Amino acid sequence: MNGSRAANATLLEGIGAGLHTMKTACAVCVPSPYLHQCEEVLTGTPIAWGAQDVSVHDFGAFTGEVCAKMLSEFGCGYVIVGHSERRAYHLESDELVARKAQAVLAQGMVPIVCVGETLEQREAGETVQVVGAQLEAVLALLGADAAAKIVVAYEPVWAIGTGRTATPAMAQEVHAQLRAQLAARSAAAAAVVPILYGGSMKPDNAAELLAQPDIDGGLIGGAALKAQDFLAIIGAADAVVQADAQALQAA
Repeated sequence: MNGSRAANATLLEGIGAGLHTMKTACAVCVPSPYLHQCEEVLTGTPIAWGAQDVSVHDFGAFTGEVCAKMLSEFGCGYVIVGHSERRAYHLESDELVARKAQAVLAQGMVPIVCVGETLEQREAGETVQVVGAQLEAVLALLGADAAAKIVVAYEPVWAIGTGRTATPAMAQEVHAQLRAQLAARSAAAAAVVPILYGGSMKPDNAAELLAQPDIDGGLIGGAALKAQDFLAIIGAADAVVQADAQALQAA
């Protein structure tokens, strides 16, 4: 819950000015009141935009909620569902998150499905079960074909703003689990669904994280509020893409 019209303009223009030959997909997900501003500023640029949450309802007496069709009218390409803060502060269940993903897909947008465990769950050795159940609820509701149209984001809640660090190897371990879970449902989905890392990716750790085989990108929080930091992370992603392309050429 950050931003203002003036601050947004500075941030978005700063990001746009720093993107020269972007090789990776990039999107900004903003509070709903600023979607019109994003549409105005980002139309015609390589940067997509999206929302941070959505209602499961299509319309009706649900004061304060925003439905997927409303978001689509502002040109949203993405919608975050099941963010750790929504799960914690609004007690969103795995089933509710799955229904939100379904609502987003029904309007032709891409849900960014967030999964992740708390410190207590990790220390209890429950990471595999918790994260697996969160993703399974979505896959079970959507089915194999629709599952290939989502993005997954792993948020180790215990490593966000706590001073604790998830090493690249620790992150890769969970990402590999998520990839295997997708593959069990659909090999096609496992091959195309991006799995993003959302555990405080920053300019100084982005390259090492993105070098992991199953980390396809980042769900960036605080570092995305400064154009210079966000651009540095995008640059790290571009470098990985370029290295992979060169490796394929050599092969």
